[in-house]
Amino acid sequence: MSTRSDSATRDMDLALIGMTCAACANRIERGLNKLDGVTASVNYATGTAHVAVAPGVTIDDIVRKVHDIGYEAVAPKAPGDVAAADDDGRTEAERAADAEVADLRTRFWVSFSLALPVVLISMIPALQFPYWQWLCFALASPVVVWGAWPFHRAAWRSARHGAATMDTLISMGCLAAYLWSVWALFRGGAGLPTYTMTESIVPSLQRRTTAMPDVYLEVAAALPVFILAGRWFEAKAKKSSGAALRALSTLGAKDVSLLRDGVESRVPIGQLGVGDEFVVRPGERIASDGVVITGSSAVDASLITGESVPVDVGPGSEVIGATINVDGHLVVRATRVGEETSLAQIARLVTQAQSGKAPVQRLADRVSAVFVPVVLVISLITLLVWLRIGS
Repeated sequence: MSTRSDSATRDMDLALIGMTCAACANRIERGLNKLDGVTASVNYATGTAHVAVAPGVTIDDIVRKVHDIGYEAVAPKAPGDVAAADDDGRTEAERAADAEVADLRTRFWVSFSLALPVVLISMIPALQFPYWQWLCFALASPVVVWGAWPFHRAAWRSARHGAATMDTLISMGCLAAYLWSVWALFRGGAGLPTYTMTESIVPSLQRRTTAMPDVYLEVAAALPVFILAGRWFEAKAKKSSGAALRALSTLGAKDVSLLRDGVESRVPIGQLGVGDEFVVRPGERIASDGVVITGSSAVDASLITGESVPVDVGPGSEVIGATINVDGHLVVRATRVGEETSLAQIARLVTQAQSGKAPVQRLADRVSAVFVPVVLVISLITLLVWLRIGS
């Protein structure tokens, strides 16, 4: 990862790992904008941060700041940048997205299988039998502990940094229902074989003499399942949102037949410079934008320009990198390489379009910054009022 500082303000796009809601994106954006010489816009939908940095600010500074906030940031692979990917061609951010989808899928199906009988038995009195509540306790416990672990972990991470996110609400809601049920089973009398859901749903004012507290194991089990389903679908959608950029990254040539002093040598694309001449054989991709020196051919530029018919080129014709030489032998002089090629500029525009925010999304981000604290305050007031009335 480069740490070189340019002499002018430059833009960079970072992939973010660990965000779970719009409040997370808002925290990262506020934290980055507090850095001198940094202007950032974080898009939760795409999991990216578009950052404009002044001279003297390095990528490592940005990554370190994101880590201090409690998340991770990686520089995405640029088109043709083979070094940024592993042997399988995927970047660190892409591998993390794949792992997240797989993990959420596993947690959802296991949790769903355990939570379904808990909900059915708890909500249908005809299915209840002596000690049914203990079976529900045994089934709900793995869901609360293992299935909901991503929410507990994210809530704890946010709490360590003095923040609260949607994961805080999910974790607290799940644990509150579970811990109350545990107390009711072990100390409140709800563990008796005579306990039924029919008895538990009698209005509390009519039940004070029974001293039989409710159990909410179906809530503790069902809540993580619904959220896991939403997170799973969301992770799949976010993963698909970068398909256009990943498709662009596969169009560029990975190596080039460099021509120097009449001798051809196959070298990585990164060694090609402006003014260098290279050979393009039939069926090969043109390595970079350039001008044809010798040879004539038809070039298929449909992937870049959308033209359905190959275009004839000859000496003096301009060609675009990543287009395909159909049938002739060409020698091309490179005029633009690396980030200056047409392909790189298209990829940059796609990235900016994905990283941008609509006005309504910025409004939602501002609301999310206060939503969780307001809900927590309302919940605390409700608890105090409930305890006061019930005492």
